[in-house]
Amino acid sequence: MSANVSPEPLRFAYWVPNVSGGLVTSTIEQRTDWSYDYNRKLAVLAENNGFEYALSQVRYMASYGAAYQQESTSFSLALLLATQRLKVIAAVHPGLWHPAVLAKLLSTADHLSGGRAAVNVVSGWFKGEFTALGEPWLEHDERYRRAEEFIRVLRASWTEDSAHFQGDFYRLHGYDLQPKPLSGPDRPHPEIFQGGNSTAARAMAGRVSDWYFSNGKDFDGVTEQIEEVGAAARAHGRRVRFGLNGFLIARDTEAEARETLREIVAKADVEAVHGFRDAVRQAGRSTQDGRGMWADSSFEDLVQYNDGFRTRLIGTPEQIAHRAIEYKKRGVDLLLLGFLHYHEEVEYFGRHVLPIIRELEGELDAKGAFPVEPARA
Repeated sequence: MSANVSPEPLRFAYWVPNVSGGLVTSTIEQRTDWSYDYNRKLAVLAENNGFEYALSQVRYMASYGAAYQQESTSFSLALLLATQRLKVIAAVHPGLWHPAVLAKLLSTADHLSGGRAAVNVVSGWFKGEFTALGEPWLEHDERYRRAEEFIRVLRASWTEDSAHFQGDFYRLHGYDLQPKPLSGPDRPHPEIFQGGNSTAARAMAGRVSDWYFSNGKDFDGVTEQIEEVGAAARAHGRRVRFGLNGFLIARDTEAEARETLREIVAKADVEAVHGFRDAVRQAGRSTQDGRGMWADSSFEDLVQYNDGFRTRLIGTPEQIAHRAIEYKKRGVDLLLLGFLHYHEEVEYFGRHVLPIIRELEGELDAKGAFPVEPARA
């Protein structure tokens, strides 16, 4: 059992489908819609079926099957106001926002929602968005340096009076944000998430982030990332929670679930997947050690654009529940899930998968810790 494992229940988030095209780049039917009405109903459904968080995607222009996009921060606020308990994470790009301005927006959202606003700081992989907007495109590690400063300015704005900050990308000269966001003993400010697989991303998470999101990984991949990010955090006297991306296909039989995956990949939009592959290749392979996101992703992996199939949450409710627990025992605190048909499958998850997970967690608590099963592909 990982030294990083939390005694708290495994948490669940879902990808908000606020961009068109669904969560797989495939022509298979996806009964998922990017409209607000659909997403409002989904948010209420999700918080009533075991989901604590939702992550609004960030895209500023059409790309790779996502022809239309709702802006993430305004959409997140709308979902916060439509729900009672759900925490909504707005994804944002440094370089397209000033962090103190975003801090003000999120502080307002936090007050309007009773303390449920959160942010995911995305260093950026889509060069075309920056160049189309006339903004400079930085090299990989420079993007992470900027993202780290961005987070430091967010936190200073939220926690300091007359905040000062002197960096290479951002500066504050006696900035006094009032009112500050809501705070408590376990949440001094809105939670700060970040993603990225690279060495620079892992080290940055250890220094400044509350949560680290990983692309889809098998057991070995998760263990390696958790150990490295955890060590980086401990070196700074901190703890970083770990979120893992996964695309969930729960069906009454394993054969049904496997057939759904086969059909998704067989009907992949080949041109869009190749376009995405070409765009992200520089993100994963521009690092000196080649450990960036998508650096080793196959065509099948990229059909779900955050490697969600790799997590293998595919099968019967019992199979998925046991695999989720194995991830928990390796230190995963949260599973970030995507679905083919959101309304139906979120409800199916809450009714059939989650109760088994909670039952298994109860057994973990009663017996201490189950032995970690050997890693399998």
